[in-house]
Amino acid sequence: MSTIHPKVEKAVETLDLPATTRRRLLKGSGLFGASLAAGALLSACSDDKAAASGAIGNFPETPKWKFTFVNHVTTNPFFTPTQYGMEDAATLLGLEKPQWTGSQNSIVAEMVNATNTAVSAKVDGLAIAVVDKDAFRAPVDQALGAGIPVVSYNADGARGEPGTNRLAYIGQGLYESGYALGQRALQTVTSGDVVAFIATPGALNIQPRIDGCQQAFKDSGKAITFTSVATNADVTKGLSIIDAYAVGHADLSGMLAVDAGSTSAVGQVAKKYNMRSKSLKVAGGFDLIPETLTGIAEGSLDYTIDQQPYLQGFLPVLYLYFYKISGGLMSPSETNTGLLFVTKDNVGPYQTTKSRYEGSTTDKVLVPRSGPIAHG
Repeated sequence: MSTIHPKVEKAVETLDLPATTRRRLLKGSGLFGASLAAGALLSACSDDKAAASGAIGNFPETPKWKFTFVNHVTTNPFFTPTQYGMEDAATLLGLEKPQWTGSQNSIVAEMVNATNTAVSAKVDGLAIAVVDKDAFRAPVDQALGAGIPVVSYNADGARGEPGTNRLAYIGQGLYESGYALGQRALQTVTSGDVVAFIATPGALNIQPRIDGCQQAFKDSGKAITFTSVATNADVTKGLSIIDAYAVGHADLSGMLAVDAGSTSAVGQVAKKYNMRSKSLKVAGGFDLIPETLTGIAEGSLDYTIDQQPYLQGFLPVLYLYFYKISGGLMSPSETNTGLLFVTKDNVGPYQTTKSRYEGSTTDKVLVPRSGPIAHG
């Protein structure tokens, strides 16, 4: 019998085979098959060793980079799926759990402080909701100057003026989505008074939406009076403001909103005063909180717009990782996370499906679907 390399012999001995079979493999014609089997096993062991050393998938071993997300309303339930998205991407890539920081009440100074703190701590990458077109310019330049890649998400300064030198924006086209909100309403409303509610006027995660909505009505040339009304970042206070406005303007033709809290409040007020059976021809807004989905199913709201907040957490982590792993050669891509109208025709799955991707559960489950995919 030919001399067998000790590693091959050891590898074969670890195979889950009867003793007689192992001996037969190491003799004569079986030796070739044994070597192949052992080689495969050794290769697998090498792969396991690479995984244990920190390498992920087919990527090389990297440090456990830590990225920081700076947000304007850190406790708002809208961003629950965003946080799941960033955590899931980090876990997939073997990174530290990203830090979630910023302000609870859209206080820009707090967000800037959080950004500066992250830069001082030398984090490996930053994702910032740029809700002000001026305040973040210097902190972002400081980060980039320190070699820290920066992207924006959810908000990207003013229309045509990002306000920072970030590498890319990941989020909905805000002005365009507001314009679409107005265009949809114009399919039903031909005249009268239309009000659009906004929680924090001037905040650049929602101001471009109301600007786009107003422009859609202006471009239509119809005899419609469009009014913008401020509500409040506090949802309870915002509901009271919308309620009072509805009481004082009983002949409204349309009630729209450009943020999640105001949208759900519009639905609740429309139902409370039975406005859909009177002059109110259209009611709609943004995002997928449960009260809004209930309003659509019941008919107090006509539609809401989904902007996929999960992707606004997942994709920034992915892009920052690729930037780091490629030495900066794979620069982040501008990414519009979409504009999908949710109406009474398609709201059902949103209400019946508990999904981590929509923020309705922490469970990590496969969400099955079947049947044709809607298409034009």
